Order: sequence, then C-alpha cells, then structure tokens
Amino acid sequence: MPKATSTPFDPAALKQRIDAEARALGFDAVGFGPAQIPARNRARYQDFVASGQHGTMDWMERRLDERADPQTLWEGTKSVIAVGLNYGPDSDPLDRLRDPDRANFSVYAENRDYHDILKKKLKRLGRWIGEETGQALKVFVDTAPVPEKALAAQTAVGWQGKHSNLVSQDFGSWLFLGLIYLGFELPTDSPSDDHCGSCSRCIDVCPTAAIPAPYQLDATRCLAYLSIEHDGPIPVEFRAAMGNRIYGCDDCLAVCPWNKFAQATAEAGFQPRALLADPRLLDFIGYEDAQFRAAFAGSPVKRIGIVRFLRNLAICLGNSGHEKARRPLEQLARHENAVVAESAVWALDQLRSETPAA
Repeated sequence: MPKATSTPFDPAALKQRIDAEARALGFDAVGFGPAQIPARNRARYQDFVASGQHGTMDWMERRLDERADPQTLWEGTKSVIAVGLNYGPDSDPLDRLRDPDRANFSVYAENRDYHDILKKKLKRLGRWIGEETGQALKVFVDTAPVPEKALAAQTAVGWQGKHSNLVSQDFGSWLFLGLIYLGFELPTDSPSDDHCGSCSRCIDVCPTAAIPAPYQLDATRCLAYLSIEHDGPIPVEFRAAMGNRIYGCDDCLAVCPWNKFAQATAEAGFQPRALLADPRLLDFIGYEDAQFRAAFAGSPVKRIGIVRFLRNLAICLGNSGHEKARRPLEQLARHENAVVAESAVWALDQLRSETPAA
C-alpha cells in the first residue's frame, strides 16, 4: 500500500469504523488481533514440516520463519485485521458422496477462485484504511507466508478446530480468510474460546485417518492434498477412499456441529457454475487441455491441470462400480501420460473385481 501523510485518529473509534466498513464491503466476520501467534502454533507448524507431513508442498519449507512470525515477514507489523467471507453451501456436502456417478467437487471450488473475490474486497478495505490514517499496511489472501488461521484465532472471528481449520460460531467451518497487517496499533479482541469440547467428529469422519490427533494434520494422507496438490500417482491405499471426490474433500468441514448455525453464502461468485450444479463423472470423458481450461476458467480447479484432473477422474470412475465406465477407462489407459494411464488401469481392475451395478 502506498504511504500517505499520517492522519491523527482515535484507535478505538477507528476499530469500530473499520469493522463497519468491512461489513459494508461484504465481509461476514471481522476481527482484530496482535501481530503474533502463540508458541504452540509455531511449534505445531515446525513439527508439521519437520515430520514431512506437508508432503510435496515444498513451498511450506521455504520462508518458514515468516510463516511462524508476522514480525519476520514485515518488521513494522503492529496489529492484524482478520476478515472472513462466508462460502457456506445450501446443502450438506456429505450427501453428494452417496451417488457414485456424481463428480464431487469441494464446495470452495464450485465457481470463481476465492482469491480473486476476497482480495478485491480486501484491497478496497486496505485502501480505505490507508486514506483514513495515512499509515502503512499490507494485505494478504493466502498468497504469502502468513499464518492466516493462527492469526484469525487470536481475534473474535473464530478458533482453530481439531481439523486445524478455523471454526466460527456463526458460520461453522465455511469461512475464507484474509488478513491485513497494520503498521500501527489498534485495540485487540478477546480471542474466541475453543468450543470443540469433547467432539471428535472431524477426526472420526476422515476416510483416510489424516487427522492423527486433535489439531494435527498429516497432509500426505489427506484427500484434499492428494487430489489437488500432489502431482504424482495417488497411493493405492487411498484410492478406494476417494470415492467420487474428483477435486478436494469436505468431510471434516461438513461434519462440524457448528455448521448448524451456518448460512448459505450470499456471494454470487461462490454459487455453483452451471457445469457443477449436478456434475456427473462421465460428463468429463474426452476432455483435453483446451476444453478443460475453458470449462474451469476462473476456477480453482483449473490450477491442478488436465493431468491431475484426468488422474482423479479415472480413480473415481473405477470407484463408481458401473460397467458403463469401462470404455472411457480403456481410452484413458492409453493416455500419453503415464500417471493417467496407470490410474485408469487400476480403475479397470476395480471394475473387474466388483459386480457391475444395474
């Protein structure tokens, strides 16, 4: 953000005005916290990387100190504003797992990339704050080494649940987060209490046991990581568990009891695009790179590329148990990419070992 002439302001009054401005811009949750995270969060992050549970996400290893401490990323950070944007679905995502013919996409990826929507709003808020105060600040939407969830958990926005994601009493597990680092101090919130209690639903529901203990995550077992971030063959031991999850997994989010207070998103850009209103696995047979890019333009799905997409599609077709998936899989088994071809061969073996559905 460009620096301007410093303007005198009352911090308490400014905090209230920022809250009002953020909500006027469409943010559903706003919080104010310190420019630091608890030592336990830093330790968890360091252990996560040191143990290799981050898998092939090498970017997590880089600039590790900056991810663990806002002061290291920007020495001038004095306070942090956390904002949340609701992307709650209008139905239970777990219901989608019951139809093996359906292509199940993670709720967050059903339309436009949240980075674009959230950052546009956040930049407008940052510009307003800069004009009001003349002070330096920086805005972040999951595009820099910042600990979004740990910092947001130091505000009134919510707390980190046992699945390691943020949970809100008002929006459950369905909040996108954005942060503003401020070069001046504002009064901070009282952090949200942890309301998970003895509940272990997110741990119990995980189909691959990717949450080995409360507040821990082994990404190498997580279907969201495997279907999106991982660019090699998906380990055979996790393929059947993918079911029809062609992109991501929402199970640990969807099962959270706090979702009973959640509301369907009002953001038009998060409403499912026509292609994903009721997508079927067979709808995507024959997709080549150009068609894939056109179909998912502006969507997070586009980021995984055609190879990972077809890899996931092949595995899901194998899990469908339907004979009608055989011919498409035979075509994919001849694909020029070895990962796609091997996944299709595995899927054909699955079909041979099952009684075809009617």
